[in-house]
Amino acid sequence: MFARGKLEGLEDFFLPLSKRDGRGIYFYRVAGYNDSVGEFIRKIYEEARSGGIVIEGRIPNPDGKNLAYYQEIMGTGFQLSMGFLTSSLKKWLPRMGGNQREAVAASMYDVLDGLQKSGKNENMLKNAYIKFMCWLYYRFERIVGRLGNDRVPKILYEGDISFYELLLLDILAKAGCDIVLLEYAGDGNYRKMDAGQARSQLLEMPGMGKFPEGFSLGRIREEMRKRQDTERLYGKLPDIQNCTNAWITGKGLADILTGTADRGNGPGLFYNCFICMNGVEDKLTYRNELYQFQAGIKAGGRRMVIADGEIPPPSTEEISAVRRKNYARQEDMLLDLSSNIKYTKDVQLQRLMVKAFLDVLLEEPAGEGTGLNRLTNQAVILLCWLKRYQDRLFADWKMPDTACFIHMGCCRNGREAMFLRLLARLPVDVLVLNPARSTEYRLQDNMLYEINFEESLAVKNFPQEDSGLQLGTVAYQAERELDTLMYGDSGMYRNQQYGKAVSVTLQTTYEEIAILWEQELKYRPGFSTAGDMVNMPVIFAKVSGVKEGNLSGYWAGLRALITEETFLIKSAPYVEDTQENPVKPYAAGFMKNGRLQRNKIKQHPSYQYGMLREPVQEHILDKLQMLIDRKLIKGILENGTEYTAIAVVLNMGKELVRLIQKFDFTRDNPKVVYVNAAERAISLEDSVLMAFLNLVGFDVVFFVPTGYQSVERYFRKEILEEHQIGEYMYDLQVPDFAARTPKARQTWKERFFKRR
Repeated sequence: MFARGKLEGLEDFFLPLSKRDGRGIYFYRVAGYNDSVGEFIRKIYEEARSGGIVIEGRIPNPDGKNLAYYQEIMGTGFQLSMGFLTSSLKKWLPRMGGNQREAVAASMYDVLDGLQKSGKNENMLKNAYIKFMCWLYYRFERIVGRLGNDRVPKILYEGDISFYELLLLDILAKAGCDIVLLEYAGDGNYRKMDAGQARSQLLEMPGMGKFPEGFSLGRIREEMRKRQDTERLYGKLPDIQNCTNAWITGKGLADILTGTADRGNGPGLFYNCFICMNGVEDKLTYRNELYQFQAGIKAGGRRMVIADGEIPPPSTEEISAVRRKNYARQEDMLLDLSSNIKYTKDVQLQRLMVKAFLDVLLEEPAGEGTGLNRLTNQAVILLCWLKRYQDRLFADWKMPDTACFIHMGCCRNGREAMFLRLLARLPVDVLVLNPARSTEYRLQDNMLYEINFEESLAVKNFPQEDSGLQLGTVAYQAERELDTLMYGDSGMYRNQQYGKAVSVTLQTTYEEIAILWEQELKYRPGFSTAGDMVNMPVIFAKVSGVKEGNLSGYWAGLRALITEETFLIKSAPYVEDTQENPVKPYAAGFMKNGRLQRNKIKQHPSYQYGMLREPVQEHILDKLQMLIDRKLIKGILENGTEYTAIAVVLNMGKELVRLIQKFDFTRDNPKVVYVNAAERAISLEDSVLMAFLNLVGFDVVFFVPTGYQSVERYFRKEILEEHQIGEYMYDLQVPDFAARTPKARQTWKERFFKRR
């Protein structure tokens, strides 16, 4: 039998038998954890899985079929003698060699003899013997033929071991097998069975504590599977790697201008920067510093790409060029999509691109279903951007050249952040400039070096030679600071301060319409601003009937709503489907997959809004897209009604367009008063136009003295408030309202300084 050895270090466990002191075996219990123990368990798990036995949970007791087969082959006899045990093992386990059989027989005799001396009767010894024989045959047969070999077989047992399991492992240990017991709950249960620790030893090392929460062989197995998948994903790794920011002095632009020869000369390394500069050090010189910086990059013969504000999204053509499939697992998706990365000019650079692509995406959680679909979409976008910029950054590349990618403005979304992180793992200096100190999206990466300045400055474009360099005077900067002080979170707003807005329809009483009608939007309940967006509280209502039948009062109340911002419609319909519309023949071509083709619309000869300010054009198209997305009109995205909506919105009359053009989202909003006193139906086109104007920010009120259904017949849901104010009246003649001249409104300065 083999003697039990004592470890000098954990690496002794993996020594061949011939190199061990005394040719001993190791039987150890592990009841605590540190990093070295964790690595040891992972290694012993791989050894036991490939050339031994791994036991997770108890060894099942022999069942009826096991016992029946044993009796059929071996009979029912039993003797506690070496001769009987040796001959029985030869018949039951014929793959064992003579020395192995002698060792197992001697070990089993030693264990059974110990049971007899402890008071067990012959029947108990026989039952233990049969249990041992069945376990050896059904659970350990793969190692019994290798017991005592120079490469010692390993058994790794996880859990609270039972008494007879411990006896069997003791037999195998004495016959030439290394054994490790993992005791996550501590050593107390074991000590009850082997108080003197005669059969095994407890592993004791400095710094051992409790096992980590959830630690198990199952988790190790999953980690190994993931590691194997990762190795399969990456394929052959590049022979070069990045040294990012480790060499910089922290001076930002000056670091990026440092020549490659002065950065470092480590073998197989390229030295690059990944820097984000928040705010500005000096408002007066900032633009000029950037201009001189890009001139320095060009003078050094380095390649440079500048993304102003955002990285332009991939086009339909770029996306369609990415070969992809449907995926059930993140690893399968990454393995397939990474094959799209081709850069035949330099195989090392191609391998580096693949590695950077995988490094970034493997840090993102995916899961299944929508999570995996989202990550797949992000991966496709990264591939599109990488293909778009790779020639501009790496044409004629050779080690250790570094290009420069400049992102002007903070990252607007996670996709941009991922792409910048990918580039930072390539031979590229990545510079993110956030002079306005925006916190819209915060770029995060372990390699990122951030430089923060207290001053902020609104700079939309990176100053370049062909873009016209602009430098602010001291007076200009002082005026901008005063502007920020006065109009930042003060409740006061400068002219056309905001370029984006969303309307929120107010639920009011009928009497409140007249009260709110002349109030600027910023004074209405529900008004708010967030970032560059305004929430506009607007009125969208239908007034049915005539209050108390008083026609003169009815018309007077209506006349009071007509101001210079009011567009009056006196009869229905305002827009008929038979009217000439130059947009209608082309409307179907202005949409694809539910999305407006904005560039195509703006470049088309039938487009009538090209003279408007760009934010106004975008506001119109945003609300048209919203009208379609929300399916506010029946038939949209079902029977082609969306093309009617496009034709109507893109062919509004000059007066409505002018009201939209001068609309300031924080002040008086434009209005529509629609009077339908006759028994004529409001057209589909009118319903489209009024729903659209509501989204734009108009107050829209329908006066329907007949109480008949009107504009709402085409609405998919209730989107306007209806007020029943009195009896229904018919065949009324709408008076010829003269536009009321509004009172001159005082400026905020006049109201503030002349207040008594």
